[in-house]
Amino acid sequence: MANHKSSLKRIRQDKKKALHNHYYAKTMRNAVRKLRALTNKEEALKLYPSVQKMLDKLAKTNLSHKNKAANIKSGLALHINKLG
Repeated sequence: MANHKSSLKRIRQDKKKALHNHYYAKTMRNAVRKLRALTNKEEALKLYPSVQKMLDKLAKTNLSHKNKAANIKSGLALHINKLG
């Protein structure tokens, strides 16, 4: 167990940040899953910009690697283009 006041505070802050990060990462995963499940091209095109924005924000704050975000966006764009 930590002995210093500063290390106890750091533990509290880390728990709070981890909870915040898990929420946004899970929200992003759910949004991607929802978009991949769509079969209607118009609906997918409406949802894609918000998912793209979410991925960019997470990559910017290092919650997701920038290349991973780019790969996901590319895959989603391919998925949307294949829809009829």
